[in-house]
Amino acid sequence: MSVKAVLWDFGGVILESPFDAFARYEREHGLPADFLRGLNTRNPDANAWARLERNEVSMAEFCALFEAEAQAAGHVIDASEVMSLLSGAVRPEMVEAVRRCSARIPTGMITNNFVGFADAPVRDDLAEILELFHVVIESSRVGLRKPDPRIYELACEELGVTPPDTAFLDDLGINLKPARALGMTTIKVADPSTALRELEAAVGFPVAAT
Repeated sequence: MSVKAVLWDFGGVILESPFDAFARYEREHGLPADFLRGLNTRNPDANAWARLERNEVSMAEFCALFEAEAQAAGHVIDASEVMSLLSGAVRPEMVEAVRRCSARIPTGMITNNFVGFADAPVRDDLAEILELFHVVIESSRVGLRKPDPRIYELACEELGVTPPDTAFLDDLGINLKPARALGMTTIKVADPSTALRELEAAVGFPVAAT
């Protein structure tokens, strides 16, 4: 049976993953591979990044906390420079899929972000993408962040659907696991073309440009 709604992650799905930029930063600054990602997996519900995305600390407080976490792990980073790496290039094929989904079924986005990012002027190309969604759930505005199951439930409530009727696309397995536990059809976005084939199977209509 085809799903009745689709929820999308933003960074790493519609935009290219920032992890490539993180890897470059690590190489350029002599850091171990995956050092930055590793910081964010330690104490994942209460670390600096989690607190920023729930709007519990300011950007200045986050930078101090994040740099302290890095120092405790044995290395020095510039948190402001790291944060500048977050906005990746748009994936046109994913935008087209969002457009086709939103024309036929309820379509929403769940993104872990932070107030400075959420309140900044939006690039024209990103503004056009955001307008395609019927619902946009931002962690910094609702005080919840993936992988907290409540943020998926909130998104479904806003769309007027149930989790079992919904597909969810994300590039991180840790974010897909609770969605799957709620009954969602989950699609991990590593290769976009593969993910779009899985999405077409889930929704029952073409989502890729021909």
